[in-house]
Amino acid sequence: MRKNSIKNTRINGEVQRELSQLISREIKDPRINPMTSVVAVEVAPDLKHAKVFISVLGDMESQKSTLAGLKSAAPYIRGQLARSINLRNTPELTFVLDQSIEYGVNMSRLIHEVNKDLDRDNETSDKAGYGQDEADGDGDLSEAEEGFTD
Repeated sequence: MRKNSIKNTRINGEVQRELSQLISREIKDPRINPMTSVVAVEVAPDLKHAKVFISVLGDMESQKSTLAGLKSAAPYIRGQLARSINLRNTPELTFVLDQSIEYGVNMSRLIHEVNKDLDRDNETSDKAGYGQDEADGDGDLSEAEEGFTD
């Protein structure tokens, strides 16, 4: 089986779905943060190893303790996975911390702040420009306005 085959993609999705349920519902380790999600799973073509990319919403200490809790629970999780998914081999799980969700949230926050600053700058420049036109009031018409009065 090739790495990017349809069968491998389906196995990755099924393992990801099962691991998400196992981690959220069956693991009772207090080190594991309840806001832990399985972002992706890469099962090797020989079905012997799997990289599980997890994301933890919380500080760095919470992420480290969750990773330690999942590593210690890996044999139990593998056994439960073997019972729920019928595969020739049940992959050995390697948990990897994935920062992509946290990175995306941070970038979204930064974009929002920049847009808010731009809106604030536009409002002040609009008010300043409007005030100057009114304050000018010398009665002179611009060239474009003169064309309409003839």
